[in-house]
Amino acid sequence: MHNFDDYKLAIESITGGKNTVLFDDVGMPSVMVAIPKMFSNTIIDGANATVHPAFVVDNVEKAKVYLSKYINIISGDRAYSLPLKDPRCYVTFQQSLDACRKKGAGWGLTPFALWSAIALWCKKNGTMPHGNNNWGKDIDYPHENAIAMTYESASSSSHPGEPNRTATGSGPASWYHDHTMAGIADLNGNVWEWNAGMRLAEGEIQVIPYGNCMKPTCNMNTDSTEWKAIKADGSLVDGGTTGTLKYDYVSSKPTICTTITNKVGTEENGTGGGNTFESIVAASGITIPQLIKELALAPADASGYEGDYFYLNNTAAERVPLRGGGWDNERNAGVFNCNLRYARSNSNSSIGFRSAYYEGL
Repeated sequence: MHNFDDYKLAIESITGGKNTVLFDDVGMPSVMVAIPKMFSNTIIDGANATVHPAFVVDNVEKAKVYLSKYINIISGDRAYSLPLKDPRCYVTFQQSLDACRKKGAGWGLTPFALWSAIALWCKKNGTMPHGNNNWGKDIDYPHENAIAMTYESASSSSHPGEPNRTATGSGPASWYHDHTMAGIADLNGNVWEWNAGMRLAEGEIQVIPYGNCMKPTCNMNTDSTEWKAIKADGSLVDGGTTGTLKYDYVSSKPTICTTITNKVGTEENGTGGGNTFESIVAASGITIPQLIKELALAPADASGYEGDYFYLNNTAAERVPLRGGGWDNERNAGVFNCNLRYARSNSNSSIGFRSAYYEGL
């Protein structure tokens, strides 16, 4: 049996307790960042002083939760958060979810709501993370780079021989969510990351309520009845109910609506439309509810999202979110980047994931 107690103590000491090492059911370590419970009014101006939904499971509030400090690798069919590794890629949504859940009780794939809470926190605190969004470096800060793990082929038509994936956590402090080395690494670029608990179903916004996607028994299959749609007043109802919120695509802008008038995309992966996150608008007569803003499915204010992009397909039967962007998305990558143009079965060299841990599940 391995003993990683000294490693745990060192990580906690170096980061002042902001990071820790958690062990799975076979005693193997992952470096995790503790995320204290957030209230929505502290990260969204004008919001109600309610607990952000990422920190609620079955109506029970969590004082803190944990997110992998690093994009994960897979070893022995389990996901691990470790530094200076090549991020595991070529994984589907289900493979990512399984690798997280196999670690034992409390482990799961990053909830969409938790990623969104962190994104809102970054914007509010002025620490929008930089990252590997321009072939191993940051598009706006080209002096910032990281350790290359893989490269474009010499015959590539784009950036031949240049880095693509970089080693987890090998960038500077500005590549972490709080601009310190105690933060969460690589939320901007490197590889896209699957998130759990949100999807589009023919353009209808559907969620697993709050943080319930972290429950080991949560069913996120395509036909699960746990998926809920959102009414214009923010209440949750069964999918297909009249008056639920959807994405239209009007004048090349994602538009929150209750009736879709313009379809974009097909069942083919990668098809659809997109625009900057801050370009998302509400259709006439629709007031965007707080829940949609809490989930970063529409901007909470008019600017400051640094060109992060939002992609959608409102035609396909289902699309599952990828967040953050990849090494080649340049200014479109970032914590508010969300890609809803791919099926859960998709996998390629620029898609990865990270695990989360909620104690007591």
